[in-house]
Amino acid sequence: MPSNKKNSRVVYSTNPDYRYEEEEQEEVVSLPPSQQTLYLALDKKQRKGKRVTLVTGFVGNDDDLKNLGKKLKAACGTGGSVKDGEVLIQGDFREKMKAMLEKEGFKVKLRGG
Repeated sequence: MPSNKKNSRVVYSTNPDYRYEEEEQEEVVSLPPSQQTLYLALDKKQRKGKRVTLVTGFVGNDDDLKNLGKKLKAACGTGGSVKDGEVLIQGDFREKMKAMLEKEGFKVKLRGG
């Protein structure tokens, strides 16, 4: 039996040629900006009244989303975070972010108030 024990479902195999089937994780490929629609929303729920601008709708891998978050934070000159497929920017920067994202090639829609 091979020493590669990645599959926890197989306890023992009598076949000497048995190979564990490795689960291959498909790498998420980021769509080009022209094919993506991002949504900007102002949110202050569960944030003690402080406003944050949320960017949702990004289709791609986490590294590209983190890079986008860095660019947005630098452009707005404020803090923020990237988690759960969303970019949170501290403050109300919807118009500034909309202009920047459209310049990058994204389609942008505003949500909420």
